[in-house]
Amino acid sequence: MAKQKISAAPSVRRLPSYLHTIRQLQKEGGEYISGTLIARELNLEPIQVRKDLTITGIIGKPKKGYPVEALIKAIERFLGWDTVQDAVLVGVGNMGAALLGYEEFRRHGLRLIAAFDKDYKKIGLRVHGVPVLSADTMDIQIRSFGVKTAILTVPSSSAQETADLLIKAGIDAIWNFTNVKLKVPEHVVVQKEDLSSGYAMLCVKKQAKDMEENDTRPK
Repeated sequence: MAKQKISAAPSVRRLPSYLHTIRQLQKEGGEYISGTLIARELNLEPIQVRKDLTITGIIGKPKKGYPVEALIKAIERFLGWDTVQDAVLVGVGNMGAALLGYEEFRRHGLRLIAAFDKDYKKIGLRVHGVPVLSADTMDIQIRSFGVKTAILTVPSSSAQETADLLIKAGIDAIWNFTNVKLKVPEHVVVQKEDLSSGYAMLCVKKQAKDMEENDTRPK
């Protein structure tokens, strides 16, 4: 399953958007949804949607599409969102605090049970209901919690050092929001989120749109 997910990375990235669209239809009372409808909502090709959904193992019915309830369960099961996974967050700055308050995590089975920071003004507080603990106690606390997943939102200058400490404490999955490419052992998985890349794509799309509009304006 892990190798399949990695080889189909673009498809995996699209699945959450499919899930959101399908849930919207479910609220409207629809029992079936077609790949064509999902494609139209997300400005994709129907064949791409059907290809993406095949990795979840579900098969649609001719002229009907996919049963909504079964499709939701198939996507959630494939993504591992049908089970609760505890995690910790390290670095309660602006981004870290925002992620602690992100409601969608809970819907996807990710439960943040604690946060760590070095700032003594933050230690002992609760941010969006999550307790902020001292980074000095991170090793013993993580071992006590038994968690295996961590979200990293520390300053880039301390990213590698913090990752090393997390791995030493038993963390084997790191969601990296810093701009540092972490060096980790083979048994540790890392997902790096590059917000600059997302903004770059937005800018390029906007420029392309502006150029298109300029070309279609009367001379």
